Amino acid sequence: MNLQDRIYILDGATGTALQQFRLTETDFRGKEFAHHPIPLKGNNDVLNITRPDVIRQVHQNYIDAGADIIETNTFNANAISQTEYGCTEWVERFNLEGARLAKETAAACKERKVYVAGSIGPTDKSLTLTPDPDQPTYRIVDFDTLANAYASQVTALIEGGVDLLLVETIYDGLNAKAALYAIAKVQEEKGTHLPVMLSATVNDKSGRTLTGQSLEALFTSLSHYPILSFGLNCSFGAKELHHFLRELAPRIPCYISIYPNAGLPNEMGEYDESPEFTALCLQNMAKEGLINIAGGCCGTTPEHIRAIANALKDIPPRKVPTSNHQLKVSGLDTVVVDKELNNFINIGERTNVAGSAKFARLIREKNYTEAATIARKQIEAGASIIDINMDDAMLDGTAEMERFVRIISNEPDIAKAAFMIDSSKWKTILAGLKNTQGKCIVNSISLKEGEKDFLYKAKEIQRLGAAVVVMAFDEEGQATTYQRKIDICQRAYDLLTTQAGFTPENIIFDVNILAIGTGIEEHNNYAVDYIEAVRWIKQNLKGCRTSGGVSNLSFSFRGNNTVREAMHSVFLYHAIRAGLDMAIVNPAMLQVYDEIDPVLLKAVEDVVLNRTPEATETLITLAEKYRETKGEVKTVQQEEWRNRPLEERLGHALIKGITDYLTEDLQETLAHYASPVEIIEGPLMKGMERVGQFFGEGKMFLPQVVKSAKVMKEAVHILQPEIERHNASGKNVTRRPRVVIATVKGDVHDIGKNIVNIVLTCNNLEVIDLGVMVDNQSIVNAAKEHEADIIGVSGLITPSLGEMENLCELLQKEQLQVPLLVGGATTSTVHTAVKLAPKYDYCVVSGGDASRTVGIIKRLLNDRENYIREIKVEQENIRTLYNQHQQKQISLEEARRRAPRYDWEHVEPTTFGEHNLLVKRLNLEDLVERIDWTPFFHFWGFKGIYPKIIYTNDEADRTYQAALDMLGKVIAGNEFDVSIIVRFFDAYSEHEDIVLDGQYRFTMPRQQADLEECLSLADFVIPKEKGIGSVGLFCLKVQDDHQCNDCRDFEHLLRGSLCARLAEACAEWMQEQVNEGTHIIRPAFGYPTCPDHAMKKLAFDILDAPTQIGVRLTEGYSIYPSTSLCGMLISHPKAKYFSTI
Repeated sequence: MNLQDRIYILDGATGTALQQFRLTETDFRGKEFAHHPIPLKGNNDVLNITRPDVIRQVHQNYIDAGADIIETNTFNANAISQTEYGCTEWVERFNLEGARLAKETAAACKERKVYVAGSIGPTDKSLTLTPDPDQPTYRIVDFDTLANAYASQVTALIEGGVDLLLVETIYDGLNAKAALYAIAKVQEEKGTHLPVMLSATVNDKSGRTLTGQSLEALFTSLSHYPILSFGLNCSFGAKELHHFLRELAPRIPCYISIYPNAGLPNEMGEYDESPEFTALCLQNMAKEGLINIAGGCCGTTPEHIRAIANALKDIPPRKVPTSNHQLKVSGLDTVVVDKELNNFINIGERTNVAGSAKFARLIREKNYTEAATIARKQIEAGASIIDINMDDAMLDGTAEMERFVRIISNEPDIAKAAFMIDSSKWKTILAGLKNTQGKCIVNSISLKEGEKDFLYKAKEIQRLGAAVVVMAFDEEGQATTYQRKIDICQRAYDLLTTQAGFTPENIIFDVNILAIGTGIEEHNNYAVDYIEAVRWIKQNLKGCRTSGGVSNLSFSFRGNNTVREAMHSVFLYHAIRAGLDMAIVNPAMLQVYDEIDPVLLKAVEDVVLNRTPEATETLITLAEKYRETKGEVKTVQQEEWRNRPLEERLGHALIKGITDYLTEDLQETLAHYASPVEIIEGPLMKGMERVGQFFGEGKMFLPQVVKSAKVMKEAVHILQPEIERHNASGKNVTRRPRVVIATVKGDVHDIGKNIVNIVLTCNNLEVIDLGVMVDNQSIVNAAKEHEADIIGVSGLITPSLGEMENLCELLQKEQLQVPLLVGGATTSTVHTAVKLAPKYDYCVVSGGDASRTVGIIKRLLNDRENYIREIKVEQENIRTLYNQHQQKQISLEEARRRAPRYDWEHVEPTTFGEHNLLVKRLNLEDLVERIDWTPFFHFWGFKGIYPKIIYTNDEADRTYQAALDMLGKVIAGNEFDVSIIVRFFDAYSEHEDIVLDGQYRFTMPRQQADLEECLSLADFVIPKEKGIGSVGLFCLKVQDDHQCNDCRDFEHLLRGSLCARLAEACAEWMQEQVNEGTHIIRPAFGYPTCPDHAMKKLAFDILDAPTQIGVRLTEGYSIYPSTSLCGMLISHPKAKYFSTI
């Protein structure tokens, strides 16, 4: 596979393809699983055994569509995911059969080589995120368990004959590291070298993963493996992923892949994005040089892959940039260790039990919240890497390393930094690496135990994706002289680069900063030897980095911070100039070099640089003077937000996840509110609503939301005694409202449900979480057992909608009077009103996101009767509108039989379509005589037609005169921007499709009401077999340049109504310019003839309308400015407007 020659095409969605076969539980069970105790429908991997014919057909369809790479049907074929289905013992067989089926189908293709990628999914169990904010150290699985599961899968895929491995839909960097670790181990054991592709999924428009990592930070975490490609799949449609790819392309030194969804699910849980639009978006990316591999994810079909293959076939692939060989490490963000970018990297040292008595005490007391605060303050002080060390004789260092790293990994303001895992114990180092999603630095290994031990540890560190600090130790002990330091470094460098797989930039040498000023003569040159060894490394071991622990230097002056700070600053000044890249140092223990007292500066510099034999004695004498006059200086930075009003402080604490002042602030709040419940429902809920808002806008990501929820929960806990006292005093103690939640049968997605659980619990609700894949009877039983006030169910995949319908039927049968909330990406208000509510007549409501769900539940608890009445009225309206669209429908085949038949053999030639049009700021005087005034009066509430109305209604006349005056003012000041773009294309029709230039396909609905003649706009365009005609696309706008201060005043409304009338007049003028004497119509997208607003998206892209005339399209396909139109220009003697709704 030569990815330098062309763009390779990956296949599309397996799940979407399988849905077309309408498989039943019987299909999934087959003979071998006939008596399996757990339902298997939805477990697609089992089909490799029970319906291999279907899987072969899916592969064949994608090969026929043009796929160069097909994926095995093994996305969930691992022991973790299969636990839900009770199929763990079948994992090897699933993968072997999945690989065999794909290979056989690929081998049958004789026209070209088709490659098989072994699909490896992420599982739904995160190694980074805790499933329970009350237990931040708890994980459902650990690294080794997940890595072993992956190893079994990888082994079977390789034995099944796959050509490459694809780790896809990565949402957690640590899960992906476990996969790569397993792949590395298996490939080493088998002696294979299969290429590995990686593909991530972003969680929101900020471009971060679910666990909060930026895409560059994720790549940094995984770049230790020789990756064939890195890219994106799932998440969004191609258009939304474009800018993420644009940011990645220049930074990623490997091939880039992209296989997006077919947009996002619509209100009925289906994907609407057309193959042509997906292909066009990918084509635009390819033309920018961003793509090497392209395909499709959820909702894409063989038609999408065919369109993508055609769109990309003649476009050269992205050129891979060469690596700049910088040392990059990462937490949630990337940290670049490069002296050209940042003179020096500060490594925070206070999260080290050996270096901080306070930190050691907090860890011994299990006070991890305060311990995390120490880490947080180091980062606020400028540390971009924090050193974490748990080596203490009174601690279980390995267990404490695991606990602390897991805790701070869920604290975004700490986790953004990279971690240096520091220990002399090998098991403790492994505990740190196996619980961190970012790229760490290991501190440290050495040759102290010989080359065999050194290489074993180095190879394991490399497999786990970390850079490594190498201490200048060997079998003879610590290097103290310049020559010994450089000899050991050269030896270690040779071993690491030739036998352990390390690149030079991932090697960091620590050549031992030792104490000076001790009074022992042989110590006097320690600092000089260190500085010179650093200089030698930078000159001779190209690409390697250097580091050291600075506090050792001034150990003999402990207790005298003034002198110690000066020594550290002077030493760093000279070491950095020699090439020191980073150091472990407390930023609070540094002074600005130029601001050190000159007398102290000279004395310290004499000691550091060993200038005179009496330097140490001089500094010791001077140090006593500084101890007497200055002592220790402690500065406390006042936190600005603490000066804000009380409610703002509580909101800030929630958003930032700060609990330090919570008790103090809540005690103060109690004095201002009548009851503690009012505090929860007032300032605390306002804060949580802002959290929900920021999350929805992509300004916060999931770890921050969880952290905010923890603060909310802590606040409720603090207030709980007051709540109980308040209730007791009123003699009305009541239980907390109960909510039973579950992910429906056949669906293993639980992340959204878990977020809802967290937020509801924080709002003083008792949540009974039944987990995932819960059958409907269990949900009903739990609701009865717990006397639930609300039931909430979630589902992410389209089949989940059917399970929700079944649940509604069961609730109706059981006659429960409990409101049902439904949520998940595939649910919508329309689906809920049309499909669910009629099956359960008590109450079904679409939940939306977590913050909206809280508001719904509060209304259901506090004002149930009225709110349910409102819901039912709204849902009835939705059903009425929906049913109006559906009633008296005939089949599409019948409607096609009733389509008009036109004579295309004797078409008169015209010049229609030969002249495009681009007009900016059209003269308004050209439009005045074309204004249709009757709709203007209707806008203002007058009944009648123009001009009669102005003679019969004085108020209408006054409004008309005001409009004429305003129009004169607008024309005189040129205050409206009227702009138009029209482009014509060669066109033909295929059934209901209008195809422009052979590539842009617009599917026009056909009337399916029971009519004598059933029309589609495509009927007015020459059929493909009859020839080629012309069709135009247009977009026009009328934009008011005047900025209004009060958008409700008469003047603004008057100007708006004039804009609307001028937009129609502009369309008339445009039509006159381009009709070339023929009869034409101008159907606009979103109007009854062509009601699909989504077509605007394709038209905008083809016309480049935003650039050409300054319009933009919202996510809901509204055009800004609102007085704009976008549609088609069609010429035919019989063309007319009609309704397809």
